[in-house]
Amino acid sequence: TEPTIFFEYAYDTAVLAHKEGLFNTFVTNGYMTPEAVRKIAPYLDAATVDFKGAGDPEFYRKFSSVPSVEPIYDSLIEMKKQGIHIEVTNLVVPDIGDSMDQLEELAKWIYENLGSDTPFHLLRFHPDYNLTTIRSTEIKTLEEAYEVSRRAGLNYVYIGNVPGHKYENTYCPECQELLIKRYGFGIIKWNITEDMRCPRCNAKIPIKGRFHREGFAFPSPII
Repeated sequence: TEPTIFFEYAYDTAVLAHKEGLFNTFVTNGYMTPEAVRKIAPYLDAATVDFKGAGDPEFYRKFSSVPSVEPIYDSLIEMKKQGIHIEVTNLVVPDIGDSMDQLEELAKWIYENLGSDTPFHLLRFHPDYNLTTIRSTEIKTLEEAYEVSRRAGLNYVYIGNVPGHKYENTYCPECQELLIKRYGFGIIKWNITEDMRCPRCNAKIPIKGRFHREGFAFPSPII
């Protein structure tokens, strides 16, 4: 499902989708060239770039056979230049990919190169396929990673793969008002003004696009 593997097909599809008024998003490992990013940029509205082990080079060499993680950072910088909406995820793998020092480095890099408002998702690992001997990530580890990322300057940090956790939600970075309440991929409550501001302190919230209730599936009635 990595879109860069079938880049030509993804590009052709993205062009057609834009002609029909649709939006295009990549969920990608980010391992592509800046030239590829520039080519698809006019048709790519958003990208989620997935890290594992907080981008630790040794982790990538050992478990993904990736000789260098630098191309991922180069891709992110090019996406930023091209105006593509970026979100970053990091799979927190117990014991082999849960270093808080490495995570802090990644969070600081995001802050310095992509901006403090870049959404950063900390994902819980689940034992599957070739890593069934590793336990699921402990919630307290994810919460520690959340605090590390917030201290690094990131305003919108989330915990993922833990449905119902309070850090699935979006909070105002200025006054901590609950803005978007979620359960998994569903939105339970939308608490942002029409002009994308916090209803409590009036801080501008950098939402990309507009929210439409019509045609969206909610796990329970929206408030």
